[in-house]
Amino acid sequence: MKKTAISSVIIATAFVAQSAHSETLRLLTWGGYAPDEVIAKFEEETGHTVEVTTSNNEEMIAKLRATNGGGFDLAQPSQDRIASAQEEFGIYKPIDMSKVQADLFIPSMLSATAANSTFDGEVYGLPHVWGTSGLVVNTAEAGDIKDYADLCDASVSGKVSYRLKRPTLIGFAYSMGLDPFAAYGDTDAYQGILDQVEAKLTECKPNVKTYWEGGDEIKNLLRSGEVVASMAWDTGGWQLNADNPDITFVAPEAGALGWIDTFVLPARGRADDAAYDWINFVMRPEVAAMITNTAGNFTAAVDGDAGVNADLKARYQGSFDQQAIDNIKWYPPVPAGLETLEGATLDRVNAAN
Repeated sequence: MKKTAISSVIIATAFVAQSAHSETLRLLTWGGYAPDEVIAKFEEETGHTVEVTTSNNEEMIAKLRATNGGGFDLAQPSQDRIASAQEEFGIYKPIDMSKVQADLFIPSMLSATAANSTFDGEVYGLPHVWGTSGLVVNTAEAGDIKDYADLCDASVSGKVSYRLKRPTLIGFAYSMGLDPFAAYGDTDAYQGILDQVEAKLTECKPNVKTYWEGGDEIKNLLRSGEVVASMAWDTGGWQLNADNPDITFVAPEAGALGWIDTFVLPARGRADDAAYDWINFVMRPEVAAMITNTAGNFTAAVDGDAGVNADLKARYQGSFDQQAIDNIKWYPPVPAGLETLEGATLDRVNAAN
């Protein structure tokens, strides 16, 4: 009887202790980033509960602005929506790196996100889910296409496609040995880069079958063989590869162009411990793989591809070795005024004979 009573006291004490440290995590995120099976595993392991609100970049910022950074304990905007939003609205709080298991993160992604989310000397973001744009190539027809500027090669004349959008300007600039992101703070220097890219894209026009507008359009052009090399997103290339093994995503030699959805702490969040527990939990390789299998995009977790669906993993590894990952050019926040310069450049390219 005494042993039973003592055991009951120990169990009750442990339960009370866990309950005292348990919190409700109010998570503002994208669809697919918090699968039900991941939430159930997290709740069982930590004692926290999770309430998920799915959203997008614009809505996330709007919700946090409306509450001065309240209503949520963890949010996941893209990395180019952090420093500028913090400067203008003050809706986030700095990351306490002593509470983050940094060794779970791919170092190059961790440092890139830290650099792009720093404001007043404080880091406000950590990397989570990422993706890129680069080249989607029919390797049987255009196997020599390894970089953006290769799309202008005579061997693919009339069978190339890309968008008249910022990624094309940025990708061609890097392929030409220029550094457009380094010039973001200098309007004159950036215009000088745009002028050089404009000349290259104008020269390249005979190679262009069409300037594609939507994802379905470019996939259909590649499926039909009308286009054999293009600029497009990694997931689209992998989808095409499932049907035609000759078509796949190629990380350009100059570097794929990358976006990262992050973790940030809203300024008036009230469950920081649960937020840090969630961050460290979902960055564990086996949990990261569960998220990738649901969302379709990979995460910044070290070895996060280990448990991913075998077909998707093979396509990913075929496109990205470690060198290609470390060479990704991550989009920084866009300074005011650059979009106008880019738009004028693209209009001139479109109108050129």
